[in-house]
Amino acid sequence: MKQAYELFQDMKPETALSVFQYLRDEQREVYKATINSLASNRKLRPVIIQRKPVTEQIDWIVKNVKLRGSGEVAAQVLQLWLLKGHTGLLKGFLDGLGIEHDGEGAAEDIPDDFDAKKLKSTVTTLLKDHDPEVVKTYLHIFQLQRSGGWPEITSLIEATPALQFGAAAEPVAEKPAKPAKKAATAEEAPAEAEELPAEAAPETEEA
Repeated sequence: MKQAYELFQDMKPETALSVFQYLRDEQREVYKATINSLASNRKLRPVIIQRKPVTEQIDWIVKNVKLRGSGEVAAQVLQLWLLKGHTGLLKGFLDGLGIEHDGEGAAEDIPDDFDAKKLKSTVTTLLKDHDPEVVKTYLHIFQLQRSGGWPEITSLIEATPALQFGAAAEPVAEKPAKPAKKAATAEEAPAEAEELPAEAAPETEEA
């Protein structure tokens, strides 16, 4: 079962960016708290990140929320993003399974097991009506609500490629590399190395 920070590693880059753009636009205090927590993990003062242009702030947040030490922050962020930004999806899932909720997608009394057929039917409908990337993120986050998750959801995820993170990337890795691709790969290595001084620069300035 994937942890929240691993979901950020595997989700589409545009989805990860949209999470924090939403927080900045609609949940500003949570956005600031996220920067504070991640900066603290890196032993940086939050103001160093806040001085960056918005696009650079979000890029920095996305890079850091993928780290193992950011697991708690990642989980809280995704929970809020889903609860506030995708209420219809949450309500559809809970209604489909007959689970009572507060009308906004939050439920306190979750059953110990689900009807597998009803679960599959509900999720199939959600995949048609919503962005599949958001649907699978929700199911993975839902699983984190209890140790080991729900076996019925685990089985559904394992049987449904559309609900698996990273599944679509596997066929690409099997394609034979072309000479042009090798040249591009050689050029990419220095670019990755150059990112480290860029991240470290603010620390030097504050020191």
